[in-house]
Order: sequence, then structure tokens, then C-alpha cells
Amino acid sequence: MSPVLEVLLPVHNEADSIEHTIREIHAELSPGLTLGFIVCEDGSLDETKNVLRRLSLSLPMKLILSEQRKGYSRAVIDGMSQLSSPYLLCLDSDGQCDPRDFWRLWGLRNDCDVVIGWRVHRADNLLRKLMSRTFYRVYRLLYSVPVHDPSCPFVLIRRDVAQRLVPELGLMQQGFWWEFVARSHRRGYSIKEVAVHHRSRAAGVTQVYKLRKLPRIGWTHFLALFKIWSQTRGG
Repeated sequence: MSPVLEVLLPVHNEADSIEHTIREIHAELSPGLTLGFIVCEDGSLDETKNVLRRLSLSLPMKLILSEQRKGYSRAVIDGMSQLSSPYLLCLDSDGQCDPRDFWRLWGLRNDCDVVIGWRVHRADNLLRKLMSRTFYRVYRLLYSVPVHDPSCPFVLIRRDVAQRLVPELGLMQQGFWWEFVARSHRRGYSIKEVAVHHRSRAAGVTQVYKLRKLPRIGWTHFLALFKIWSQTRGG
């Protein structure tokens, strides 16, 4: 039976936790609907690939492996390109999203085009939260997006919306959801948000937002933000 929902997970160096994350999602969602996974492995240097190969033998999974690091946004875009079910749920693979919150998003699927989580109590360090809030203030000046947390990686999308936006995405190499929400809003898609829990990482540390990388990421995000605004002024 074809899945009603596919769950997209971009994965990089999560060998210690990825099996628990995937099995937790499967245990919560699969009793209620037909489910499949799209797992985009992004050039991991630990045992992540072997863990995923083993899991793919027992779980419904499209597994995309990469020998080279291509970045968060490219991994998500590649996964979206493989979507075949009517709905796509996107989550980060670090275990910070609680799959029990999925049903809140699912309940709004007929009321809008995109449903996004809102991490009311965000379990990230102070510097990352401060940078996100600063970026959000500039973001709101350019885009009147009716959400509080446009970078939340807990998103439910209809297939037609994902397919429409995929060719336009990728300008923000790491800030994928900032771009996705901006372009969705500019295209006239309706967006609703729902409060979700945000947990500490299941294991390890962030693979992207390390302290030494934050200034460069922040600068490139600001440049991309204005470029997206310029590209979408008429739409």
C-alpha cells in the first residue's frame, strides 16, 4: 500500500542516535497511517551509513546516500525530489522534535497548504537563540510571514506545494526553512503554525551551528535573505 505520508530526515554523523529517532517516529505515526521514510544521508564520516542500511531492511525507506558533504539544504531538496505520497513531514534527525506533536500538525492539513511548528520553549544555547531572534527581526521587515518561528524544522507540506517550490530553493545553504517559509508565503500558500515541544539533542552536538561557524553563517544568511526578497518582489 502506498504511503499517505513520507517523513524526510536529513542526516549527518548521527550514528549514536539515528536508529532511536527513526524508530520513535515510526512507533508514534505508523499505527495511525501508512508511513514511509525518505532519509537523505549527507556524507557522514561515522557509522551512520551502516546504521541506515540496516534499518532500511526492516522499515519502509527511500535511502539516499552521499559520499561527499552537500549541506543541509541540498539534502532536504534531494529528499523532496523523491516525494511520492500526498503529504511530506520534514524533521531534523537530532531527536529534538517530539513526534507526538505530529498529530497537531496533521489535524490542520485540510485548513492550509503548509503547517509549521513553533518552538515556544527552544532547547538551544543562548547564542544560537539570540542570533535567530536578531535574524528574525530583519526577516519580518522584508516578509510579512504570519509565523513566530520560520526556522523550525518540523513542517508538514502537501506534495503539490513541495513540487512547486523545489526548483526555487537552495539559496540558503544552511537556513533552509527560513527560505522555504519566505518563498511559500510569497507564492501565496497559506501557512499555519502550531506550538511544539523542543527537546535537547538525543546525542552528540550540532553538526552545523558550531560557534566558529556562526559569524559566517549569519553573514551568508543575511545576504541570501535580501537576494530572495529581490527575486520574489513580484510574486
